[in-house]
Amino acid sequence: MARVVSLYRHPIKGLTPEHRDSLTVQPDGRVAGDRVLAFRFADAAEPEHRDGVDHWPKAKGLALQDFPGLAALHTRYDDETRRIRIEHAGATLVEADLDAQGRRDLADALSEFVLATPEGRRLRRPGRLPLVLVGDGQTPRFHDRARGYVSVHGRGSVRALGEALGMGIDDRRFRSNIVIDDAAAWQELEWTGEVRVGDLTFQTAGPIVRCLATHANPDTGVRDAKVLTTLTGALAQQEPTLGRLLLPGWTPSDDGSTPGGGVIRIGDEVRAHLA
Repeated sequence: MARVVSLYRHPIKGLTPEHRDSLTVQPDGRVAGDRVLAFRFADAAEPEHRDGVDHWPKAKGLALQDFPGLAALHTRYDDETRRIRIEHAGATLVEADLDAQGRRDLADALSEFVLATPEGRRLRRPGRLPLVLVGDGQTPRFHDRARGYVSVHGRGSVRALGEALGMGIDDRRFRSNIVIDDAAAWQELEWTGEVRVGDLTFQTAGPIVRCLATHANPDTGVRDAKVLTTLTGALAQQEPTLGRLLLPGWTPSDDGSTPGGGVIRIGDEVRAHLA
């Protein structure tokens, strides 16, 4: 039986994942505390509107696909105090609250760090500076898609990719919320219909087509693994795919069924139908 072996949330888009013992899934399908903040370019501080929903394309802010050096930062976010500490190489780069001055301090520190990396030239392009830290620190809204979802991948798939690459591959490269084990490699891509994770029910959505963010080592920020070409080459995929998306289903309650939402924990069993 497949089971949950790791859980992550990413408070700041593009920065460090937090390893969690449990995750709270909201009724809209998003993970509480996940992607609640983002560093946006100056000319993209306001969201785009798609089908009446605010959306923030990742290409218009700091993201690992264009700024892999961000992976070398270690971020801690305190939900209660709404305070952020960002560290690099064991030293505090910046620590601040989410008030106006704190946001400026955080954005200035991130700008200085990125400008000193090999990708710093990208940040110097017209319209990108000054960076703006957006988000209320509570509402998950800076996902790659406007629709809420939970992301999941199998450790067996990561091991198979590592064997093809000839190196160990860390789950954190793929920035999923849920990592499962005790399932065959690529099995999550064969799921169809309803998926049960512990007490929560989801519906399968599309597979996750990967980007250059996966090439960045999650500790050093160096692009040291050709994930995309290995998936489409040695592993013969039509598109570089690892993991899939889940949308909220219905969760049983004492008085019937309620819209999806609840808690996922390490060790939860995963039940799914295979195509």
